[in-house]
Amino acid sequence: MPGLSRIVVGLVLATALLASVTAAGADDALAPSDDVLTRSRGHLHFPGSRRERLNIQGVVEAEILRPVLEAFHQRFPQITLNYRDASLGPRPTPDRIPPNVDLLMSSAMAQQYRLANAGLARPLGDGAINPDWPQDARWRNELIGLTHESLVMVYRRELADIAPPPADHAGLLALLTQQREALRGRVVTYNPARSPTGFMAVAQDVARSQEAWALFDAMGDTDTRLQDTTADMLDGLIKGRYLIGYNLIGSYARRVVREHPELALQVPTDYALALQRLALIPASAPHPETARRFLRFITSSEGQQIMTTQTPLGSPLLIRRASAEHDESLAPIALTPGLLALIDPLKREAVLDRWQTIFGRHGAFPPQAVKGDVE
Repeated sequence: MPGLSRIVVGLVLATALLASVTAAGADDALAPSDDVLTRSRGHLHFPGSRRERLNIQGVVEAEILRPVLEAFHQRFPQITLNYRDASLGPRPTPDRIPPNVDLLMSSAMAQQYRLANAGLARPLGDGAINPDWPQDARWRNELIGLTHESLVMVYRRELADIAPPPADHAGLLALLTQQREALRGRVVTYNPARSPTGFMAVAQDVARSQEAWALFDAMGDTDTRLQDTTADMLDGLIKGRYLIGYNLIGSYARRVVREHPELALQVPTDYALALQRLALIPASAPHPETARRFLRFITSSEGQQIMTTQTPLGSPLLIRRASAEHDESLAPIALTPGLLALIDPLKREAVLDRWQTIFGRHGAFPPQAVKGDVE
């Protein structure tokens, strides 16, 4: 009997331990162990001194966002902070929010808008956002645009040996038309079937310019390569596979261009699409108050100072002021119900069918789309 008692006590203790580990694992779904963190890109973990937690999932490179996250954790050291870059690893489905996420950030604006419009976001709450934050970077107290990032052209400087690099969309069209053979296979842009950001850029180009399809026709004729992410395009430009890239996310491109003098960046002078990384607090968020605290911090003067001086991410506050004073070419992608048109199945199919007609001539267009947040 004493032996049996020890077995029973052992089973009870083991069961309790398993339950506590399981609960902790559920709460730390975004927080791999320290050993995993040292081997895994896209995860940042800041241990806190108390039981408060904040799990952020974003579509932005962890190292880019690190200065903001570090500053927040220094300000609130009691909060255990976990960040995961959703663009790495398995892609999330666009119609649901992963469990245990307290704050969801993405440049796939239409998908974020759809989630909020479907009732899957909590109110941001009173006092969670800087009162000076632009109204066109908010929607129904459920979505907020935290960044403002232009889409740009990046080219290798030896492009000038072929022809003067383009400064705007008309210049790019002329370059592709006049130098078709010299540029064959050396141009790159987003694959709109596989990237929500890429599809949004194509749809916005079509909406803003009567010459958009002529430009895409010229891209097809030069056997333009299609990639899923800005990182993939920049990698090909660095390695010399491509001479010019179109519609890259400027925040990533600026950082790389600074490190690679063989590259140059051009913001189109006629119009430059500008996307926002939209954030929402999921209705299922287990720690909504810490998410609100993070939003209060990142939109504050302190948070914005860090964002604009230590990261390449643009601020809606500063971009609005700068564009009003200096840059009339900036064309922000509006945070309005019009975003839903970007995910309307019939409209999406119409755009992709025409795109496939162009790029299918060279076998560059895949037969299926991949859903999820990629950039």
